[in-house]
Amino acid sequence: MFTRRRCLAGSCAALLAARAAEGQDAFAAPRERMVRDIEHLVSVTAAYTGRGTLSANVLVAMRKVPRHRFVPPEQAGDAYADRPLPIGAGQTISQPFMVALMTDLAEPKKSDVVLEVGTGSGYQAAVLAECVARVHTIEIVRSLGERAAALLQELGYSSVRTRIGDGYGGWPEAAPFDAIVVTAAPDHVPQPLVDQLKPGGRMVIPIGVQLGAQDLQVIEKARDGRTIRRNTLPVRFVPLTRGR
Repeated sequence: MFTRRRCLAGSCAALLAARAAEGQDAFAAPRERMVRDIEHLVSVTAAYTGRGTLSANVLVAMRKVPRHRFVPPEQAGDAYADRPLPIGAGQTISQPFMVALMTDLAEPKKSDVVLEVGTGSGYQAAVLAECVARVHTIEIVRSLGERAAALLQELGYSSVRTRIGDGYGGWPEAAPFDAIVVTAAPDHVPQPLVDQLKPGGRMVIPIGVQLGAQDLQVIEKARDGRTIRRNTLPVRFVPLTRGR
């Protein structure tokens, strides 16, 4: 009888674990569709971005990070549609294609230390954290920054460091960075960010005014400190907010 009860208990535990796994994986199919949509857009825009495909580590990250956790609960059903969504405070979570493309353009390596300017929901930081050793991310809107920090901690992203502040000045004490990803648009490239980029490093940043033309730029810093800039795609990001 004891053996039978123990077996029944084991069976119940296994069933509960399986159901829990199903619940955790409820978004697996939408997430896979999202990745297929991203891959299609990458191929369509290859002539402009120089990226016909995304690197394997970026694709793994996009398949793994639960975007539905980074949007308001009422938006969860749309979390894996390839479009930006509002997250409060007049800000948005970027289109998944743009998150994947910007990550890939930064050419992340497992040993890299990366700066993100504009934490927002924390989604881009999580994707970067899947690809690199450490992420430092700055958000000027306190409510967003604190919420993102709590969620990133809850999801186990211990390699992400968060800060509330003006991202224009970067994070000097953590510099230099192998890559910098800016998720809001200034009207010019902030010199402090250029200064904090390692020689041989890359910055991915949208440049332009809010209601006018914006271009997603890739800035490479040569070993002698010179920068090489190229435009990839026309984009539309929220403006980079400055502290007062």
